[in-house]
Amino acid sequence: MTESSSEPTAPALHAIPAGASEVERAIWEALKGVIDPELGDNIVDLGMVSAVGVANEVATVEVALTISSCPLRSTIEADVRRAVNALSGVSTVTLHFGELDPEAKKELMSRARWKARAATLPAGLSARTRVIAIASGKGGVGKSSVSANLAVSLAKGGARVGVLDADISGFSLPRLLGMKGPINAHDGKMQPIKKPIGAGELSCLSMGFLSDEDKAIMWRGLLLNRAVQQFLEDAQWGEIDYLVVDLPPGTSDIQMGLSRMVPGAEMIVVTTPPLAAQAVAARAADMARRGFLRVIGVIENMSGFTCEHGDHYALFGEGGGRRLAEELGVPLLAEIPLNQAVSAGGDEGAPVALGEGPLAEIFESVAKALIESEDAVSGCSARLLRALDEAVSEA
Repeated sequence: MTESSSEPTAPALHAIPAGASEVERAIWEALKGVIDPELGDNIVDLGMVSAVGVANEVATVEVALTISSCPLRSTIEADVRRAVNALSGVSTVTLHFGELDPEAKKELMSRARWKARAATLPAGLSARTRVIAIASGKGGVGKSSVSANLAVSLAKGGARVGVLDADISGFSLPRLLGMKGPINAHDGKMQPIKKPIGAGELSCLSMGFLSDEDKAIMWRGLLLNRAVQQFLEDAQWGEIDYLVVDLPPGTSDIQMGLSRMVPGAEMIVVTTPPLAAQAVAARAADMARRGFLRVIGVIENMSGFTCEHGDHYALFGEGGGRRLAEELGVPLLAEIPLNQAVSAGGDEGAPVALGEGPLAEIFESVAKALIESEDAVSGCSARLLRALDEAVSEA
């Protein structure tokens, strides 16, 4: 007699139709990169793609939503168009929306529950924490400065914000935020360094609290990934609302490790105006989507300089951030001007977002956009999941 396993069986994935043409198969595969931002799985495996067809380079995609008025419709539409338009053999995308029937909704929620079971947040994080990774294609674009000021803006508004300096060998957040160690431990867990900001609070972990600022950290990929994993899993972050992760530049081990450790993380890409910087930043976005992390926006830093007489100079060119946002099909969240106050504030440990004025307002607008995007996601799928759970408990 064989023992039956008590381990539940994963819901079956939705297969690509056997008779699909080469281009149609490519579309199905591309749509696996479109993630329902609330359910954390791709729309193909969730069964939301009803049909795919191609004729004369015109692709037709039918997507069934959980409810026809789903507030995530525009987000899913933008991601579908971006994914399919990028394919060879497709010049136009026609998109039709429908609604899942009751049985398909149950299958979708079964798959979503399994996904959530298999990909929970690290032990140190609360289930309510929203993880925002700040990435760039290369160094020197001001990614860490953006991370620090965005975290400060969120905290000023009353949020509890964690800041993880994942640039292990190039750490800079302790100086930028004006925070000092050492890191203490309690019950075997690292305790992030805390600092009140406005109505909220910052909690930060960085190698800068464990190492001298002028000493090189000469670690390779496995050790770097392990350090980030410990900052996530072996730390007591508490009930924070946001975790802002300052990634190292490029597309290396740490970025790939984050997609495995925190599969629900979202990403903001920081770039500068030149075309070359835009092309490099696009690689960071491509890496995110290959790892099924959702890119939620672009920030252009050093977008121009305005002198004391009011004359504006595009010292590094123009339009890189906007072009990248359009290419990715995501919002351009901000164009941050080149201003000495930003670097001076970082040197002094007093980010410009702490104060008032145009620069602080820019970061406040980004924080507001993040909060509003979170409100928009509180819709269809979550309500359906709660309704199904209530129905099961009442049965």
